[in-house]
Amino acid sequence: MRVWKYGDNINTDMLFPGKYTYTCATPEEIKPHLLEDLDPSFAGNVKNGDIIFAGKNFGCGSSREQPVLGLKSVGIQAVIAESFARIFYRAGINQGLVLIECPDAVKTYSEGDKIQVDAKKGAIVVAGKLFSFPILPNEILAIRDAGGLLAYTRLKLKKTKKVLNPKQHTITR
Repeated sequence: MRVWKYGDNINTDMLFPGKYTYTCATPEEIKPHLLEDLDPSFAGNVKNGDIIFAGKNFGCGSSREQPVLGLKSVGIQAVIAESFARIFYRAGINQGLVLIECPDAVKTYSEGDKIQVDAKKGAIVVAGKLFSFPILPNEILAIRDAGGLLAYTRLKLKKTKKVLNPKQHTITR
């Protein structure tokens, strides 16, 4: 696992350049352009299970889904920041990307430190120091585990055996 560390106010255009908004929609199209203006080495070197540490207001800017979809698709385990822009935070939940606010862990981390993250227990260990954050609600973890809000909703509908009949516009059980 590698840790990528960035500063404050990393906006969505830095995460995924706006010039590709209408030409890249799938994870495969998005991946090569992730962070290309902020960190050109990111897209070619990021691996499944990597973590991003960031400062304040991570994900500010526009409400495009591509930055979150891209980070999720390359396997980012979690983004740990001092704070998140609200719209990015919601997009992260929708895509099943784990976003954790833990300013002290971010400020403590130095390159090369060993990191452990336990989203279910609300704990981050940085270089042997334990930091707590509010435990993520079970619903948020279920959305993450399902692969995002759309997949979670489909799973819930299957479990309740509700089927939409498009001809009748009714829900039957």
